[in-house]
Amino acid sequence: MKQLDFPAPAQPSGTAPGDWLRIDQVSKSFGAARVLNDVTLPVRQGEFLCLLGPSGCGKTTLLRILAGLEAQDGGRILMGGRDIGVLPPAQRDYGIVFQSYALFPNLTVAENVAYALRTPRRQRAARVEELLALVELPGMQERYPAQLSGGQQQRVALARALAKSPSLLLLDEPLSALDAKVREHLRKELRALQRKLGITTIMVTHDQDEALALADTIAVMQHGRIEQLGTPEQIYRAPQTRFVADFVGRANWLPVRLDGQGRATLGPLSFEVDLPFRNCGAMAFCRPEDVFVEKQWHSGGATAMAVVERVEFMGGLRRAELALCADRDIRILADVAPNDAGYARLQIGHRVPLTFPGHKLRFFMDGAR
Repeated sequence: MKQLDFPAPAQPSGTAPGDWLRIDQVSKSFGAARVLNDVTLPVRQGEFLCLLGPSGCGKTTLLRILAGLEAQDGGRILMGGRDIGVLPPAQRDYGIVFQSYALFPNLTVAENVAYALRTPRRQRAARVEELLALVELPGMQERYPAQLSGGQQQRVALARALAKSPSLLLLDEPLSALDAKVREHLRKELRALQRKLGITTIMVTHDQDEALALADTIAVMQHGRIEQLGTPEQIYRAPQTRFVADFVGRANWLPVRLDGQGRATLGPLSFEVDLPFRNCGAMAFCRPEDVFVEKQWHSGGATAMAVVERVEFMGGLRRAELALCADRDIRILADVAPNDAGYARLQIGHRVPLTFPGHKLRFFMDGAR
């Protein structure tokens, strides 16, 4: 398959590669409602960045400001050293794909893809053929959107967004209207296509699995601010705030007591911790896959007995909800794979030993956001 031509933007002298696209102190209000609070976000050339957050966090407004469909109240948007925040949408050098596809129902696939092209007819036809081959829809030129599935319509929308070889691709929840199987398939294709073309891509999503699977970098947003910026693994494994820890993935929140000697206690368990706060309550955070169900009791270490209260079969693992025997109000989720030692012991009502690796625990002050 022929490689499409996506020229790399010139890097201005003195600008770091991480600043090829830079959102700098951007703010936005709608009436009295503050939607974006001085958002600053660097994007590397060729990066796939996901804006992840719940509804109303400001992620779609930020994307629309990037596209010039909304005007920011303050701040700048620099792309390749140029302030594009003052330019009309047509001069910002991007392609965009919406959740609703936004195809023209009265135009054929070829006409939709070629809509923004202003080249001679033969060149347009060749470009359309090239793009449809790229999104794996060869020979579909004469069909109309109503004759296509949802997944095919989204591919046409993607081909149209790429038609003018933009420097930036903006995606507004492009897969959320599709069923789960099609969404997973297109997710893989989209990532492979973005890597092949090397096009800088910013995608808005509320789907954490989608962000973790697609992104080089995730910006988790809440209340118009960036809560955390990092790789998918950093966001999942090392959340910096309680919001990020709770929003991304499943989590155990365990009430602990911190003493003056640098130890945290949870029921019968005790952990050495290096924290700036002492003699107070805190919440310990750990992922369900970091809780180990043992085959038998081992004395010493961070091991406690728990009662199995519920078990869900999740395909490749069992997810168990357990209650500590020492304090039945403390409930813990554990994800256990078939090859793990305690897999067969996960029967409702059984008592099992649990081990918590201390280095996998993260601590947050009680009440911290």
